[in-house]
Amino acid sequence: MNEVQVVNVPRGKILIRLLVTLLSLAILGGVQCLIQLVTLVQYVILLITLSHSEPLRNFSNKAAAYAYKLIRYVTLNENRRPFPFSDLPPEMEAPEYPVKFD
Repeated sequence: MNEVQVVNVPRGKILIRLLVTLLSLAILGGVQCLIQLVTLVQYVILLITLSHSEPLRNFSNKAAAYAYKLIRYVTLNENRRPFPFSDLPPEMEAPEYPVKFD
């Protein structure tokens, strides 16, 4: 069982984390809109060409990993500040092959 340790943190550090969190939430909103747009474009390409765009698929996988890291930071489940304060995260999982439409 995990034990919670109470640590006295200066309010200034809490305020800085709050400001970074607010910025991260704004970025998360933009990333969500971007993922939605990429998804729609991917389906338009799929309907026209009957084949998906691999570059879009890879981009959206990386965007999903970034959104996950943002969510972990803003929910106090990760201490490492997300991009642009650190490097972009690597892909968490490779895309599944082949794409199936069951």
